[in-house]
Amino acid sequence: MNQENLYKALEAIRNGEFVLVFDDDDREGEVDMIIASEFVTPKSIATMRNDAGGLICNCLHSDYCDAVHLPFMVDIMSAAAEKYPQLAGLAPNDIPYDERSSFSIWVNHRKSFTGVTDHDRAMTINEMAKMMGDERFDEFSKTFRSPGHVCLLRGADGLVKNRRGHTEIGLALCELAGVTPVCVVCEMMDGETGQATSIEDARKYGEENGLVLLRGEDIINKYLEEY
Repeated sequence: MNQENLYKALEAIRNGEFVLVFDDDDREGEVDMIIASEFVTPKSIATMRNDAGGLICNCLHSDYCDAVHLPFMVDIMSAAAEKYPQLAGLAPNDIPYDERSSFSIWVNHRKSFTGVTDHDRAMTINEMAKMMGDERFDEFSKTFRSPGHVCLLRGADGLVKNRRGHTEIGLALCELAGVTPVCVVCEMMDGETGQATSIEDARKYGEENGLVLLRGEDIINKYLEEY
């Protein structure tokens, strides 16, 4: 474990900065930009759009999901399959790198306009983190509407103890840093190759922009030590 890099990453998360995390060669093999949601600004969204290019998702700790009764998307589809039978056949049971998906619903803040602008998405993400941190769970449906433009990902119970995707790794990083365990993840994409950005190119980007690059295993191992 690279302790120095890990400590730098925890400090960066506390300061509202991005951290780059490579999950694993045997999983997605992708580097994600990760930031604590409570610090997200319109500039943060623009950075992810321009420099990462993947899907901008807001990850929620399972305790928060339970508190607002937020289901997995597969559970919604299963419940609706009796009326819409085709949904049953769409189950993501053949994901090559995982047993299941962490996707939930998509939302917009009710004060947003289209919901997709940098300002609107930052407001949706930032206000959700504040709500969860303040435990104002009864305000969830009053504050957000669905469908929307911010994808919510539900962290697995026990986080990296039970699943080791970027969702759980990012939330574990937030817990270790002592900030509200709600975070944004966005995959780094390579416009030249049409594939994920290589870890070498991600490392170069990090060096050029003063960002820490970690391997997921470093966060996982530290989390298992602490929790």
